[in-house]
Amino acid sequence: MNEKPELKPKKDENSLYETVKVVVQALLIAVIIRTLLFQPFNIPSGSLIPTLLVGDYLFVSKYSYGYSRHSLPFSPPLFDGRIFSSEPERGDIAVFKLPTDDTTDYIKRVIGLPGDTVQMIDGRLYINGAMVEREPAGTYRSRDAFGRTMEAARYRETLPNGVSYYVIERDGDRGFWDNTERYEVPQGHFLMMGDNRDNSTDSRDLRAVGYVPLENFVGRAEIIFFSLEEGASGWRVWDWPVTVRWNRLFSTIQ
Repeated sequence: MNEKPELKPKKDENSLYETVKVVVQALLIAVIIRTLLFQPFNIPSGSLIPTLLVGDYLFVSKYSYGYSRHSLPFSPPLFDGRIFSSEPERGDIAVFKLPTDDTTDYIKRVIGLPGDTVQMIDGRLYINGAMVEREPAGTYRSRDAFGRTMEAARYRETLPNGVSYYVIERDGDRGFWDNTERYEVPQGHFLMMGDNRDNSTDSRDLRAVGYVPLENFVGRAEIIFFSLEEGASGWRVWDWPVTVRWNRLFSTIQ
């Protein structure tokens, strides 16, 4: 009596093929979303306190300024310039590739536009020769590099286009970057600053950061989707009731 051929290996092969196909499709969708729509980032430093805190996780819109090679994973040199280009607006918080190495992700606020002059004088921001409006807004409690609690003066700063946000002055108006040279922003470039004015390596340091070319922009920060207390471990889910900053979840970034 003839036996029927064994079909199990073929079924296993088909099952493996379907699994691989689903995984590849999922990866392609993830790459497309990350490249064209939104990319997640986390905040590792306090340079944008009090707007963004260490431990914030946020989505950056990739389409806001169009697309450059830095919109793609690993920034392959496939083309120059931007496609569907749109310039950042003053006051945007944006992710960009550090101009000095074209690989490190930085996040700061857009302060100076192409052709602007920008200067800090006694802690006050001047754009095109005019002092930017700044109002006292109490104090902000944070921690220094040694984990000690400290209070910093907080102000409400309003840019010429009406964008308003909080800044802090940890060292008052006599910090290292509170008196600077007069910066002249080149065409096609932008001057970026942190809201934590005395604890931010930004465009005021021309050697470390400098002016940011439009091509280096990755996207605009839009929303905080998750936030953990500084030093907390995300994988310790049993600690989330006390380590998650619940009031910051799904909040828009200004």
